[in-house]
Amino acid sequence: MLRVDHAGELAAVHIYRGQRAVLGAAPGKARIVEQLSEMEGHEAVHLSRFDSLLTQHQVRPTLMAPLWRLAGYALGAGTALLGEKAAHACTAAVESVIEKHYAGQIAEISHTEPDLAAELSRFRDEELSHRDHALAEGAASAPGYPLLAAVIKAGCLTAIKISEKL
Repeated sequence: MLRVDHAGELAAVHIYRGQRAVLGAAPGKARIVEQLSEMEGHEAVHLSRFDSLLTQHQVRPTLMAPLWRLAGYALGAGTALLGEKAAHACTAAVESVIEKHYAGQIAEISHTEPDLAAELSRFRDEELSHRDHALAEGAASAPGYPLLAAVIKAGCLTAIKISEKL
């Protein structure tokens, strides 16, 4: 569980970095770059906590970490190249998957690991906030949103399954 969560937060940080790299180079995008920086900051806090938890519980990170960094950055940059709404669509899709993933984990461990469950609940709330923000910013208006969101969600679910094993 910790390996998968660490992998997800690692990818999320790199998605936002890719988006900021593209949108930060474009004129008139200061507002969205600031928003992306703030959300990246939340993900960095989550990642740092999972770094600590991996060490504490002697769990190795996924062997896929280098690929998830690259894939996350490419996904972020690619959606940002499609425009602000596509960047928000990426956030909405990713956070929809992560919210459900965290909810399942919280339900599973709430009686055996209440402190960790509470921490995951806080992280889940922040992910929901990111999703809601992205939707409010017009994520669903991105060109090809249903297909884009479906592909991103499928990629996230696949990455979760792979990270569970490797």
